Amino acid sequence: MRRASNLRFEISKTGNLLGTRIPLVSLRQTLAVAQYLSFRQAAIALGISQSSVSERIKMLEADLGIMLFERNTRGVRLTEAGRRFVTEVERAMRILDRAVKTAGMHARGEQGLLRVGVYALIAGGFLDTLLEHFHARHEHVALEITESTALDAQLQVRDDQLDIAFMGRSHDIPDLNSRVIWRDRLMAVMPASHALAAREHIEWKDLARETFIVREAGTGPQVHDLIVVRSAGQWPVPTIRRFDIGRSALLSMIAKGHGLSLLVEENVATAPPGVAFRPIVDEPESIAFMAVWSPRNHNPALQNLLGLARALGRASPPS
Repeated sequence: MRRASNLRFEISKTGNLLGTRIPLVSLRQTLAVAQYLSFRQAAIALGISQSSVSERIKMLEADLGIMLFERNTRGVRLTEAGRRFVTEVERAMRILDRAVKTAGMHARGEQGLLRVGVYALIAGGFLDTLLEHFHARHEHVALEITESTALDAQLQVRDDQLDIAFMGRSHDIPDLNSRVIWRDRLMAVMPASHALAAREHIEWKDLARETFIVREAGTGPQVHDLIVVRSAGQWPVPTIRRFDIGRSALLSMIAKGHGLSLLVEENVATAPPGVAFRPIVDEPESIAFMAVWSPRNHNPALQNLLGLARALGRASPPS
């Protein structure tokens, strides 16, 4: 509390917040004397001279116009006015200390709210691990998680509805800050009974006549666009059916033979029985996942999450 020692309270002789200016250090020394009932012991505890403590208490009593302590040869004891004064000062000091601590925690990003947009949360996946580590390190920061498409997430970041969003993209967004955090391998997902599941790997041309099912939310729109781009100039665009469902429902539909889809490799660990994942060998590159945030956002918890994301991203082996 050294940096707070120059604060001063406005206190009048009647106890109102008016008039005489009382240094905070005088109040702390008063509490020390009240605790030890000894100017000498209070001075030792505070690491200052006894004469300094005695002089400050006398000045405080003069400013207040009341006697806080009765002094005699046997020691010191609080007057009734002093006891009431010390009780209120102790309460005020607890409030002040809590205010200083809370402000410091907010400034360091150790307390507050962080609104995070995700394309999905996969148990054991990168995002799940990142948020778990962040919560363990910053337990007083509340995480508010929203799942949405990349386009919706960008709009929410711009409108200050999200502090940060994670999405599968690899190009810059002009008015937002962005950084690729990790990459993952693209996989074709199919029923385990499908003929392609008997192969160790497949090519894009093998998927030309298949029916794809994709989600309306999450990375669904990006999966749709990728299928269209990879088909362009090569073969007719496959049939693509879009459903407003979650990831688990999508995998269940695939297992029951409703179609194929595309997911990254981190989904393999939580896939239900009856689903097969196969790498696409002629996919030119792994899928980049990036963090996106507003340059106007100065939430310190955001910087803490970004720092942790970079550290975990570097620790993850490239796909």
